[in-house]
Amino acid sequence: MTFDEEWTGLVSAARERQQVGVRLNQAAPGPGGSDHDLVVTQDDLGAVGSEAFRLHGRLRKGADIAGAGGDKGGAGSTAQAAKELSSHNMTMGGELSTTLSIWDSQVKTVLQMCAHISNHLDYSKKSHARNEERIEASMRHRDGSAMSVSEISRYVK
Repeated sequence: MTFDEEWTGLVSAARERQQVGVRLNQAAPGPGGSDHDLVVTQDDLGAVGSEAFRLHGRLRKGADIAGAGGDKGGAGSTAQAAKELSSHNMTMGGELSTTLSIWDSQVKTVLQMCAHISNHLDYSKKSHARNEERIEASMRHRDGSAMSVSEISRYVK
């Protein structure tokens, strides 16, 4: 028996074992019968925002190779090394300068994203709290008593 004949036989046997029909793959409902696949709490948002803020601080201090070991003119040790290598006609000086420029640009981009995440989550948290207060206030009578269920159901219709 050749390989092709054996392969054809295996493929036909596999097809015979398969049931004809449609099968949908999906996750079972989560705890409490919820079928939502993403649930975020205020504590989760706060933790992410806080971690982004801490990462921003650590990265700003630890990844600043452009300003590390700065001289009186403000040039960091890496920039000084690139300048020194270039002054001795070594092409590595220009390459080091290019590397420093790209590194600095990318670090600034990551710092911006960390700040954006932290600020956005802080804003979202405050905005959500204001919306909750506004909704809660609109669902109370002037004397402070809560609306009845029948009054609330009129708004939903």
